[in-house]
Amino acid sequence: MPCLNLSTNVNLEGIDISSILKEATSTIADLVEKTEAHVMVMLKGTVPIAIAGIEDPATYGEVVSIGGLNPDVNKKLSAAISTILEAKLSVPPTRFFLKFYDTPGSNFGWKGTIL
Repeated sequence: MPCLNLSTNVNLEGIDISSILKEATSTIADLVEKTEAHVMVMLKGTVPIAIAGIEDPATYGEVVSIGGLNPDVNKKLSAAISTILEAKLSVPPTRFFLKFYDTPGSNFGWKGTIL
């Protein structure tokens, strides 16, 4: 199950959050080659974030997946998510960081057990 967890200092009031979640879900499913039914996306807004002491719009994210991640996929995911954030939240690519974790299923709990 790929999971994208995003935190941004942008106030999400009045933002079409559903469109961000849907577009990110579709993008991740396509690039990681998983079904959308197994993709989770979380978006937290109004999180205090400063880069170089500057509090302009910024986002930090992490992608965790059981397989499907590699340098080529990670580069494509970073570009695609950055494009979504710039279009929907006005976060420039220079103020977006994304960390990737490819993990074994034994590190994921689901339905009261592990995968």
